[in-house]
Amino acid sequence: MSAHWPLTLYSQEIRLQPLRLRDRSRWYSVRLENKEWLSPWEATLPQVNHESPESALPSFWQMLRSHNREARSGRSFAFMMWNGDNLIGQITMGGVIYGAFRGAHIGYWIDKAYANRGFTTQAVELVTAFGFGELGLHRLEISMRPENTASIKVAEKSGYIFEGVRPRYLHIDGAWRDHLCYVKENPAVN
Repeated sequence: MSAHWPLTLYSQEIRLQPLRLRDRSRWYSVRLENKEWLSPWEATLPQVNHESPESALPSFWQMLRSHNREARSGRSFAFMMWNGDNLIGQITMGGVIYGAFRGAHIGYWIDKAYANRGFTTQAVELVTAFGFGELGLHRLEISMRPENTASIKVAEKSGYIFEGVRPRYLHIDGAWRDHLCYVKENPAVN
């Protein structure tokens, strides 16, 4: 792996950069304003061994430390999406596996006020180029609920191809939900 963390990626309209401690109030504000908008698509923690799922959620500081530790180890890269001075979302390339698989998955969310303006597609394209170019990954996946037509459009506009359905794939909005899987392969990795 040749990536050095922290790392910033740029397009004409957005910048992707790691979460910083000084972003705390903006992050909380955007998340709070978009709670209802994001809840149908957000990962939730299933109850295991009679634990309360909410008790397992990390603090902002723990999340920041985890993001940086995972990126430095090459396992996951979480970027905040910025349009000028506006925090507009987040994109993560996680589950990075090297060796014979050389793949990862991408997940994202965007502020409702910035949806349907091409920003998420730009972010996916930046992260895809990073994964293929810098990390030399062979395969990237994006999975979304079948009802999430906006996310399907992002995957398709970014050149990802529908691969199949994953029944009960992720715990989303309080239940195990089916997902569609879209895939893009790196033509430079044989």
